[in-house]
This record gives sequence, C-alpha cells and structure tokens, in this order.
Amino acid sequence: MTIPATMKAMVLTGHGDLDKYEWHEDWPTPQAGPMEVVIKVGACGLNNTDVNTRTGWYSKAVDEATTGGAYDEVDDEDSTWGGAPLTFPRIQGADAVGEVVAVGEGADPGLIGKRVMVAGWLRDWDEPMNRDKAGYFGSECDGGYAEYTKADVRGVAPIDCDLSDAELATFICSYVTAEGMVDRADVGPGDTVLIPGASGGVGGALIQLAKLRGARTIAMASEAKHAEVAELDPDMILPRDPGNLRKALKGEKITVVADVVGGDNFGKLIDVLERGGRYTCSGAIAGPLVELDLRTFYLRDLTFTGSTVNGPENFTDVVKFIEDGKIKPALAATYPLNQLREAQQAFIDKTHTGNIVVIP
Repeated sequence: MTIPATMKAMVLTGHGDLDKYEWHEDWPTPQAGPMEVVIKVGACGLNNTDVNTRTGWYSKAVDEATTGGAYDEVDDEDSTWGGAPLTFPRIQGADAVGEVVAVGEGADPGLIGKRVMVAGWLRDWDEPMNRDKAGYFGSECDGGYAEYTKADVRGVAPIDCDLSDAELATFICSYVTAEGMVDRADVGPGDTVLIPGASGGVGGALIQLAKLRGARTIAMASEAKHAEVAELDPDMILPRDPGNLRKALKGEKITVVADVVGGDNFGKLIDVLERGGRYTCSGAIAGPLVELDLRTFYLRDLTFTGSTVNGPENFTDVVKFIEDGKIKPALAATYPLNQLREAQQAFIDKTHTGNIVVIP
C-alpha cells in the first residue's frame, strides 16, 4: 500500500492539563529504520502511564492521588515513569494494534500485511532485562495516538484471533502489567489473591491471570460496578472500602495482595496478609504516599515486590493466552482519535469498567 507522507496525530506538547494535546492532520509519517516496522494503527488503548506522564504525576514533588489535572509543583527532571525528562512534542499511546505496512533493513518483509500488537517496553535487545536501559512506547519514543507508528520488530508480535483491533488494544498495558505482577509474586494454586481496583484494566486482568494460575481471587470495586466485575468470575467481590476488611473477608486467608491503588486503604490491605504473604504493586492511583507499620512487615515475614519493567515473556504469554481464548477483553468504550481529550477525561473519571480505546 502507498504510505502517505503525513498523517493525523494527537501530539502532547508539554506537561499539564488536557489542553496540552494538539490535534494535527499533517504530522510527518514515521519511516522504518533498521530492524523497525511501520504500523497502520487500527486502535490504541488508554492507560494510566499516559495520564501520569502528561500531568507530571511521577515527579517526587507530587504526593497527591492521580487526578488527571496539572500539578503546580512538578519537577520536569523526574516527571516520567523512569525519572528522566520527557522530550516534547511526543505522540503518546502504548497500547497500539494494527497492520504492518513497511519494514526496515533487517526486518522480515513477510510481516507486511500482518496484524500485530506492540509490546510496550523498549529494550536493549543485547540485554533485554537491563532495566536501566528500558524505555516505554509512547514515552521515550512516539506511540500509537496517530494513524501510523513504528516499532522495533523484536517488540511486536503477530496475532491470530477473531477479536477486533479495539478489543485487542485493551490487553497490552493492562494485561502485560498484570502478568508481570502475578509472575513476580509467584502466584499459583493454593493462593488467594486480593485485588483492589478490580474494575480497572489492570484489576480485571489480574482476576483472569491469577485464575489461570489456579489461584482464588477476591475483587474490590465500587458496588455500582459489581455486576460488570462479576463477568470476570472472581471468587468473591467486596466493596471498594468495606470498612472492616478482615470481617468482610469472612475467613478467607489472603496470601497475595496485587495492588495498583495504594492510598489510604494500604494499611488495611497489609494487615490482612497471612504470615509469609506477598504484596505486589504496579500503581498508586489513590495516592503514592502510604503508612506502613514495619512490625507488620517483618514480624509476619512478608515480601514486597514492585513491578514495572517485566520480562519479554510476559508479553508473549499474554499474546498466546489471547490466541488460545484463555483471557477475554473488557472493552468499555471507543472514541475517535481526535476525541482523545474526551476519552482520557472519561478514563480519569473512572465511571467505566475495563478499558477505553481510541480509533484513528
């Protein structure tokens, strides 16, 4: 196919509110370099990383919950997930799905015409697990909020399934993040996993992926979303804040807490962990600063793991789970790409269950 010289794209011009996004209809179309492919984007999912990067929430100067608004006290020197300044203008969007339309030197021409998912993590492929060299698609390079994007051929995977592009775009960030969390916490049969924020993309993924490993799952979500969360078949659903959490659990023994929420309820989550339990975290949307009684931590022999840069196998495992029909998408809504601001506001408002996706 003929690739146009320019494309439509939503471009982030700096840290701040939603007005920092600018719509362009004549942005230069990316060209494939060595070991790269150009992808015609079919859909791109939204995620918290995009919101947090835009607002500068990752900066240590910020101690509030994720709100989606600008922060006056942001330090631009540490306002991204990796603690390094972001280069503007930047096209965000980590969860890109589409068709390969061109390949660079060294990339397999047989990929042209194939539908692919982009892994998200940018790696030094000589040292793929060197976290100091890791970057993120749509952060350290341009991503999928455009008609076309490009990616390292080693960071994409052909996908063979009947799901739509929009449905596939719900998996990448959420499910790869969740798979990294359950992997790092070594979740398996005999575990009972408590999942705050279960109505979100990562929370819903955690329910499915923990169950795939043979664990029991207990979801926490606002009661208005319980019916939708129930479609993912957790073993129990609790309110977002049940008050006395231990009493609400009715004797369930929690061996793992998989958390992307943080905030004021953090202490309650740690208090219900069994001796030798594991806490794994990949987010703090309700607030990054929490109180911890160190006596609970060490006297109960707890293990805490942060989970951000996960292994390449977590992405390939998720792709295989999709193709085998072992996990299902939770598509909350789709928006045209030129309505990204409205889509991201809906994402921030958290009235949805699952993931929101934009279509170029």
